[in-house]
Amino acid sequence: MLPSAGALRPLGLDQVRLSGGFWGERQERNANATIPHAHEWLDKTGWLGNFRLAAAGELAPHRRRGREFSDSEVYKLAEAMAWENGRGGSAPIDELSTVVAAAQEPGGYLNTVFGRPGQEPRYSDLVWGHELYCYGHLIQAGVARLRTGVEDALTATAIRAADHVCVEFGAAGRQTLCGHPEIEMALVELYRVTGSSRYLDQARLFVDRRGQATLPDIELGRTYYQDDIPIRERTAFAGHAVRALYLASGAVDVAVETGDDKLLAAVVRQWERTVATRTYLTGGMGSRHEGEAFGDDFELPADRAYVETCAAVASVMLSWRLLLATGEARFADLAERTLYNVVATSTSLDGRAFFYANPLQQRSAGSALDPTKPWPRATSSERAPWRDVSCCPTNVARTLASLGGYVATADHHGLQLHQYAGGTVRDGETELAVTTDYPWQGSVVVRVDRTGERPWRLSLRVPAWAGEATLVTPEGVERVGPGYAVVSRTWRPGDQVRLELPVAPRWTAADPRIDAVRGCVAVERGPLVYCAESVDHDSVLALDVVNVDRSAPVTERPLPALGRDVVALDIPAPTTAAAGNGWPYGSINAEESEPGNLTLVPYHLWANRGPVTMRVWLPLDRR
Repeated sequence: MLPSAGALRPLGLDQVRLSGGFWGERQERNANATIPHAHEWLDKTGWLGNFRLAAAGELAPHRRRGREFSDSEVYKLAEAMAWENGRGGSAPIDELSTVVAAAQEPGGYLNTVFGRPGQEPRYSDLVWGHELYCYGHLIQAGVARLRTGVEDALTATAIRAADHVCVEFGAAGRQTLCGHPEIEMALVELYRVTGSSRYLDQARLFVDRRGQATLPDIELGRTYYQDDIPIRERTAFAGHAVRALYLASGAVDVAVETGDDKLLAAVVRQWERTVATRTYLTGGMGSRHEGEAFGDDFELPADRAYVETCAAVASVMLSWRLLLATGEARFADLAERTLYNVVATSTSLDGRAFFYANPLQQRSAGSALDPTKPWPRATSSERAPWRDVSCCPTNVARTLASLGGYVATADHHGLQLHQYAGGTVRDGETELAVTTDYPWQGSVVVRVDRTGERPWRLSLRVPAWAGEATLVTPEGVERVGPGYAVVSRTWRPGDQVRLELPVAPRWTAADPRIDAVRGCVAVERGPLVYCAESVDHDSVLALDVVNVDRSAPVTERPLPALGRDVVALDIPAPTTAAAGNGWPYGSINAEESEPGNLTLVPYHLWANRGPVTMRVWLPLDRR
């Protein structure tokens, strides 16, 4: 069952197929490298083994491995496998489903941390225990299986767990909630795929309970888990970024399914202010390491940016929901920015190492990480093969496996393309073939391969960054602005439309209220943010004293070391040293500037050539 309301209707993985190009290649790498890699590490760390021990009745506290939320990583991997198999892959999900199902207890309870001899009682630590959060990911894995036409041990396990939650936390049950939102959107998705209204009712209960000071105050404050203010009264996203964005996603789902326009409008207002004042150039969210949280308005330091990968995944999920509800291009614009510049950044070129945090400046190159051991910290100057907290690899894996579902939609007027990737799009009697080298080139060609006799509309998104684009149709050529370029006609097989987006490099300045990067500029090309890496320059210190001139020419060139189609940029950039003499303050002598050249690479590819320093925001030459 699809969303019951909204401007647009999503298409399933059987209707949108990606092939080759930027995202098609990443989907294949996800299938062939990332999913098997995550499976291997879940076994190696014992996180999957927890379920085997639980099923055998041998899960003594000293034998359990992983953090209190590690069950969720198994479920996210199962969801990634479900989506991957739904698009034609062969991930070993049956084995995973059997292991998980065997650990479920009578009545539907399932968690490897609580409830057994020697463990704390069930639901005794809702602030930090993550039990309902883990259920959310289990349910989403079950929903992915159902949406791809499969009923198995995993779907049965997920439904039993959801039924258990409705009994335990329903109107007559425990009047409380989980410290980490997630289950809200999972329950709505289960309602949509099963038609059982009890899941929607429970999701609405959880959304309405949030912000009522139900959970205890903590050192980080109730804002940390969004229990300080009801979501209808909040003006911007605050607290732990992933929690805030998951909660907002669940609230949009509840609003759409219950016809609660005021709740939807409240989330839109929060999104608007957050995008205007608390979002990085990359689309990343979360500026504080403490609490992995949003900062105040315009608190967006480049070198201290946290920008958790999971927050980027959550932001894309929220943008997608708001796009479906409203049909407004701005939500697809942010999803594109976040996908290319945070989600794509997280994973290494071989698909087997990952960033947790995504700063916009790296001051220290650090050293290479041991590929055989989990990395204990969220931050590092290189991607880690695994971490003690490895929520991000499985989150990216499920996102990439399901990415075809974020590309196109339909309504009663026709089809809409929101993200550009090579492949096919099918809805009813209509089938399109999309050919593009985007984002490296700006040309997107859409060919109608099959269609009926009735006229319909083809809508192509023109990103806000483009300013203006060229649209070539069977009727002629026209200039189109940001939003959607719409072609309405009676189509015939073989008809083509071409959208030409201007992907030339452009200089970008920040709002002056973002103090951390005042006096700096960045370079973008198409949807990609660029950065400088020390590996391309004579000294690792060069990036600390470099200056750029916005009037200087920007030259494009290929960089095959980072990929077949990758475009690098070269710009003149003098360096200026401060006269310090052992003291880091003093006058700047412009005459001491030395000429130089700066090479910029797409930010999503940084740190693929060993430990480096890096920066996105470049100081302007003020001479």
